[in-house]
Amino acid sequence: MGSAYTPGLKVSPRTTIEKLRRLPLKGEVLVKVGDRVTPGTVVARTELPGVMQTIKLAERMGLEPSELKEILLVKAGDQIEKGTLLARTKGIFGMFKAEEHSKVAGKLELVSEHTGHLGIRMPAIPIEKDAYVTGVIKTVIPDEGVLIECTGAVIQGIFGVGGERQGDIVSVSTDPTKPLVEGDLNESHRGKIVIGGSNVSLGALKKAGQVGVIGIVVGGVIDRELIDYLRESLNDPNFDIGVAITGHENIPFTLVVTEGFGTIPMAVKTFELLNSLSGKHASINGATQIRAGVIRPEVIVPEVDGENKLEVAVADDNDLNSGTPIRVIREPYFGILGEVISLPSELEQVESETWVRVLRAKLADGREVTVPRANVEIIQTG
Repeated sequence: MGSAYTPGLKVSPRTTIEKLRRLPLKGEVLVKVGDRVTPGTVVARTELPGVMQTIKLAERMGLEPSELKEILLVKAGDQIEKGTLLARTKGIFGMFKAEEHSKVAGKLELVSEHTGHLGIRMPAIPIEKDAYVTGVIKTVIPDEGVLIECTGAVIQGIFGVGGERQGDIVSVSTDPTKPLVEGDLNESHRGKIVIGGSNVSLGALKKAGQVGVIGIVVGGVIDRELIDYLRESLNDPNFDIGVAITGHENIPFTLVVTEGFGTIPMAVKTFELLNSLSGKHASINGATQIRAGVIRPEVIVPEVDGENKLEVAVADDNDLNSGTPIRVIREPYFGILGEVISLPSELEQVESETWVRVLRAKLADGREVTVPRANVEIIQTG
């Protein structure tokens, strides 16, 4: 028995799901262990300190920093509003007085006699963390967040863009080899998570935004077309998909790709599971990180009061054996499905001239190849 070095994709009709919901900095947790929550339940909140706005007051009034103290009408700790009078000169014979009003609102935190600058802290930015899924609070992390547990279906993808959203699943294709095109989408898909087949066209991406689709799940996507859509949608002609985490793109829907880049039929088991969940309320997130700290895009459909309970065994996704279904996650076979044929015990030298543990695999197209074990992930289907 071998071990995969990369966590495998989960495609399971029923498993235990744990979601960590953590604030970016310490704040207040609003729930307790045992509480039932829904996706919109706010479980924790905090405030991000506002930006410090520097006002070069002495320079703007044509004064030396040492002269500012005599004409300043505010002090550190004061709450400043837009238009607040900050300073006024005495003028000449009581006339020709110069005034300076604040152009920002906030709290005056800094008055520098050496530079003549004021520092106004902009209002704090409230941050709320919702539950994202329907479940039960399993653990509370004081001042930081919670761990939520639920049972349900989970489908992980290989790549995604767009953040956390919720909506009902709707299938628009009966064939995993059929691409999702512009004509497949209409106003009835507003607020829905749409399940396609082998690909989503550039026209369909644009149409999805126009009709209000909140999620798309397909087998593949042409990288050039996705980049073109993101550049247009984000109004950034230089935007590119890098190696950093995705999921923060300000686009109108979330995209989850289950197989890879290109036109790739969705794996049959994945397609059948998603179609069986049509009409169910799901949570979707396109956040992806392949390198350190792997994050997978996902679709989660929690059970609600035992509905659609499917009794299946959940496999250990770290076990590699002959016959284990896998997906290659590195070139030259990126995104291709297959299964393990054998697991040689000896190290072998690869193209980079390093010695690694490898496996022999039979790919979906019939080819038999040797790849490093770190270059594959197990597809969990049970």
